[in-house]
Amino acid sequence: MKRRNLIAAVLVAGALPLQAQTLPLVEVWKDPNCGCCKDWIRHLEANGFRVKAHDQGNTAARKRVGLPDALGSCHTAVVSTYVIEGHVPARDIQRLLREKPRALGLTVPGMPVGSPGMDGPEYGGRKDRFDVLLVATDGKTRIYQSYNT
Repeated sequence: MKRRNLIAAVLVAGALPLQAQTLPLVEVWKDPNCGCCKDWIRHLEANGFRVKAHDQGNTAARKRVGLPDALGSCHTAVVSTYVIEGHVPARDIQRLLREKPRALGLTVPGMPVGSPGMDGPEYGGRKDRFDVLLVATDGKTRIYQSYNT
């Protein structure tokens, strides 16, 4: 019985890594025929996220959550209270949920080759440099994580 209480205390205290805990649902709005969106969803699921996809495009969703079009990509997601736009790596979403900054969310504008979902065999191993941007509630951005792959 003491061991069970210890495990419960550790879970409540958040001492386990985020992935070991139950990750929140990610809702994704995407085009039903977009292969890279499907690959990004598989990336999230492989990293412990549960995903619900809405195959109706993402333009209206992006507008609804208040993300400027200039920061857009091919899919828009919401997790917890945050917007996730484009091919954001799962580890950056996990970090965002752990750190809980006051922000709108994260974005990888465009569709950089080598980012999750844009890293399939059809790209021949190419990996472009890209930045994950933290979007403040006023729409301003700063680099959250850089990938120089």
